[in-house]
Amino acid sequence: MKDTKIKEIMIPLSDYATVSEQETLATAIKVLKQSQKDTKYTYKHRSVLVYDKDKHVIGKVSLFDILKALEPKYRHFEHTQNAGGIGLSRFGIDAEYLKSFVDEFNLWDETLDELVKKASKQPVKGIMYSPSENEYVDIDTPVAEALHQFILGCHQSLLVRKEDKVVGILRVTDIFGLICDVLE
Repeated sequence: MKDTKIKEIMIPLSDYATVSEQETLATAIKVLKQSQKDTKYTYKHRSVLVYDKDKHVIGKVSLFDILKALEPKYRHFEHTQNAGGIGLSRFGIDAEYLKSFVDEFNLWDETLDELVKKASKQPVKGIMYSPSENEYVDIDTPVAEALHQFILGCHQSLLVRKEDKVVGILRVTDIFGLICDVLE
């Protein structure tokens, strides 16, 4: 594994679900769902990569981002850089407190159908996640080095670059697959 390079296990951009930043959330969900049916990979895609007018990848929409988009009030509680992107439960906040929080701020005060209909019209650009610089990795990086990036950064995927252009994605599940292969 020490000598294996990312380019050997990453998913090329041409094999991954992508949408334009101008598309709606409904389109992104449809593209993701279709990619999960069509994938030739062991593990299904759990996000859609977002590109700009120049076809450069500028972000991603994960399953988590889709769920967050259903309730616009979640934006008031987004994690800051200072919190390190850690959820409230990591601070010892229990389920009872979270429920009172949901009630107090009237989160999900509409039906799921209503929330989905509203959210589905949102442009992807408004809900996508823009990766920070430490969520990119060079195509020739050893897998062991990328593993450190995953663990220390608590990431689910890294965007793979060749020079300054995103050419693929490396997911935690791809490294897990490699570990399984080594075990066998």
